[in-house]
Order: sequence, then structure tokens, then C-alpha cells
Amino acid sequence: MTLKSMLLSAAATVALTPMAFADAHEGERGRDGQLNIIYWQAPSTLNPYLSGGTKEVESASLVLESLGKFNETGELIPWLATEIPTVENGGLAEDLTSITWTLKEGVLWSDGTPLTAADAVFTWKYCTDPNGGCAQSSYFDGVENIEAVDDRTIKITFNAPKPFPYTTLVGVESPILQEAQFKDCMGAAAPTCTEANFGPIGTGPFVVTEFKANDVIQFAANENFREAGKPAFATVLFKGGGDAASAARSVLETGEFDYAWNLQIDPTVLADMESKGLGTVVTAFGTSVERLHINQSNPDPALGDERATLKHPHPFLTDSRIGQAMSMAIDRQLLVDIGYGAGGQVTCNVLPAPEVYASTANDSCKVQDIAGANALLDEAGIVDTNGDGIREKDGIPLSVTYQTSTNAVRQDTQALIKQWWSEIGIDTELRNIDASVFFGGDPASPDTFQKFFADVEMYTNNFAGVDPEAYMANWRCSEIPSPETQWQGSNMQRFCDPAYDALVDKLAQTAGIEARAEIVKMQNDMLMQSYSIIPLIHRGGVSAHANTLGGVLMSDWDSELWNIKDWYSTK
Repeated sequence: MTLKSMLLSAAATVALTPMAFADAHEGERGRDGQLNIIYWQAPSTLNPYLSGGTKEVESASLVLESLGKFNETGELIPWLATEIPTVENGGLAEDLTSITWTLKEGVLWSDGTPLTAADAVFTWKYCTDPNGGCAQSSYFDGVENIEAVDDRTIKITFNAPKPFPYTTLVGVESPILQEAQFKDCMGAAAPTCTEANFGPIGTGPFVVTEFKANDVIQFAANENFREAGKPAFATVLFKGGGDAASAARSVLETGEFDYAWNLQIDPTVLADMESKGLGTVVTAFGTSVERLHINQSNPDPALGDERATLKHPHPFLTDSRIGQAMSMAIDRQLLVDIGYGAGGQVTCNVLPAPEVYASTANDSCKVQDIAGANALLDEAGIVDTNGDGIREKDGIPLSVTYQTSTNAVRQDTQALIKQWWSEIGIDTELRNIDASVFFGGDPASPDTFQKFFADVEMYTNNFAGVDPEAYMANWRCSEIPSPETQWQGSNMQRFCDPAYDALVDKLAQTAGIEARAEIVKMQNDMLMQSYSIIPLIHRGGVSAHANTLGGVLMSDWDSELWNIKDWYSTK
């Protein structure tokens, strides 16, 4: 088999032209007034390179764009680029060591200056600056160089054959920044550039007119947007705050908002709201998994600046037998039934999809086994020696602080898991943090999920696109957040294994979907069997839109708002 023929099967799903909407919905730009969106977890920045939080990444997508996006079916379609480079069209080298993208002609930044290949080169340098703590650095793994061949031609050279070359500057998490705006924001200066981070200049359909961190964003139509008559909406109110239930109500019952995101509420309550006839609930399954991260570092505040770093391993959670018992005690199906309904499925993997990558090696987690968990801990000699109901390891009580964002479904989940863990001799203190703070990425806050000043934390994450290479690279040792990275990074639980890092490197050099799937399953299983991550639920993205909002094509492979330029009002 030649390298040319080995180019991953996902390339077969690449669509070379974006979706067009019917002439009936075309007209003057801004003709439909204001679009009201509520993401009840309020964004804290509009620079996705400084936060891995979905609320930041998706709100920024109204402004910042990438070379290609993944549509509602997971197909990669050209966005800022004229086409998706392949071996067949000459854009991808036959030896897979370079890819060349061509920018669409005449694309302007919202300030009227031209987008050029130099901006792409700058973005690479910005994110890979060793002092910058870029939250999306894995999207640039394996990149040896990016050069501007001319103003519209970007050549990306890899340090080895790259069987899936569609990560760098592709998808919602890897957009292009304007060099002129961010040139003085490199490295350690990145988080200090408040004006740029709160109001990036972009090529997208909207521009920022006002940004209030952890509150509200006002957008207006980008008069320099490249598509005539788009966007249909003149302004966007992007509101944060509140909770999932009130967000759902604002679309489905009161009609105050047109679109509400992440409706993690009791499914029967949501169905009752939808029955009012004002809006529609939409669900899309991709790779989102609600999971527990089990801290492999010690969060003890007495450690000062070295708290929650690998300089101090956790006193008992590095014992995988404890993590295994914690997992065995959980009734995942009950969590699905009470909190997710049709929007959730039991999973034992951090990577549940696409199907070719889904391991079956961990399926025993699907059945709760409290008796087995107790027997496992007994056999390990982790027992209750003083009769207080709490087991000890090496004299240290198994007492944990379990944190997550403030959300009714998550608090119900916490309460159930606390009860189950008490039945195996683990004492649990529950903590919930406002989502805007928890997912905000503020290096000055002690309450972010990156700092992880707790023993266990719970949230959902996923990845853009259909190939998991960049996502699985999130658990490299180098991706661990620390003071040196300004607490940025994606390896939240501080898992570190050189053997895993070697698999990351091997995947980056392996072609053929079956061979790649074998490595990905090995990565998933290594993580699962370390019990530094305990997956709970394969979540569908659940949102709602007003029945008067047209053009919505919900995707769980990219931003939910990926095609907002095509949204329109039917009023």
C-alpha cells in the first residue's frame, strides 16, 4: 500500500464545497435584526488559545475562523481555504510530510485589512511560544515549520509523515489570529493583552462591540464579511450566566432568547418545556464525555506554589486500585436515566466515537459492583482501622474533595456518587463552582478546572473533527497545567507516562484507519486502566432554538455555532 492510498478514511468524507442555502433566505446583510443567544456558562475571554472552555471557544467562533470546519455530519469543509488539500489535488505531499493551503481571494479582517498567509504563520508562533501556555498547543503537534509561500499560500511542514494533517489551523479550536493585533502578545504577555483577548479582530460574520467578562457580549454584523447578504442578523446578544433550566425556559417558554446551549437538565422537564410550542430541542452526538478526573497530584494548600503539581504526587489517588473501586461503585445507567434521558448513553471510554476508535476493553464499568469494589480494597489492605467508616491507605484516610460546575444535574450526580463512595469507605466533600469561573481559565483564580485544587473534578470535554490524534495528545506529560504554563494545558488529572507519550508520537506517524484505531484504543485503555479518568456518560449536545430561527445545523464535531453566518429569522 502506498502512502497516497493510505491517507485516512476520514479524507473520504471531506466535502469540497460548503452548504448553500435557498435563495428564499437571501437578502441584505443585517435584515433580521437581533439574534439572542444564551450560553449560561458566561465566557471570560474571546481568545480560544487562552482557554480550552467550550463557552470561550464557541463564542469566539463568531469572530475568529480557521482554514476548514467540520459540519453537522463531521465532514471537513473548506472555510477560509479554497479547498481541502489532498494528495489527489496536489495540496498534500505524497509522502505526507507537508500540506499546502490556499486562502480564498479577497478575505478581509473586520478592520478592512487583508488576511494573509503571514497571519497563519504568526498564529503558529503565538501558540507554540514556550512561555505562552497555549491551551490548544496539541493542534500544532508535529509541525516543523509554517511558511507563507505568498500572500494566499500557507505551507505546513511536518517533522514526519502526518497521516491526518487536518488539525493545525483547522476546526473551532485552532483559528487564525491577526498578527497586527496580537504581535505584542507573545509568550508571557499573552494573558495581559486584555483589549485583544476581549475584542479580537476576525474574518468571521460578526465583530465584537462590547465584552463584559463572565456576563454579556454584544456583536454586530461584520461589514467586511466576504459573503454578500450574510449574516442575516444585524446584531447578536450573547448572554451568559444563570443556569441550564432558566436558559431552556428563555427559549422554550418565554421566547426571550432564540438559542440556548448545553441544556443539562432533567429530560422530563425539558420535554414539558418543549411542549409549549415555542421552540425545538436539538441533540447531536459526537465525542462528548462527562467524566471524573482523579487528581494524580497533591492539592494540599500547605504546599504553596507547588500545590497540584507533579512535584508532589497525590497521597493515595495514584493507587489505581482506589480509582478502580471508585469507578466500580458508580451506577452509570441511573445517572443517565435521571439526568440525561435520550441525551446520554453509558460509556466506559474517554473516547466513545467515532465507532472505529471505540474500545470494548473496559465494558465492565457498565454494571455497578459495590461488593466487588469493597473486595478489591480489602484485598489491597486499604481498610478502615479505627471504625469510623473511612478506609485508610498508609494511615491516610480516603477523604476527597469532589468539585464541578454549578448545575442541577451535576449536583444530583455528585450526591449519588458521594453516597456510593460512602458505601466503599470513601468520605466525600462536595463543592460546586460557578461555571464561568470554573471554566474561565483565569490564572489568578484558585477555582479553575485547570488548577484543580481538589481531589476529583467532573466536567464534559470533546474534540473538533473526526480524527482523535490531537485530542489524545492532551494527555502528554507536557500538557499538564502548572505555574510555568500559567496553568494552561489539557492534562487536567496530571497523568504522566512516557509509554503514553510514545504512543502519541507513534500515532502521528501511522497511516491507515485500522492501524491508527489500534493505537488510539491502546491510548484510551491506558488512560482508563490508570483510573486517572473515570468516564461516566457519552453525552449528546442538547440545545434549543426558537421555531422562528432557521438555518440551524447543530454539530457536535465543531462549534454548535459553526454555520451562524447562515442563520436567519422566519418571522
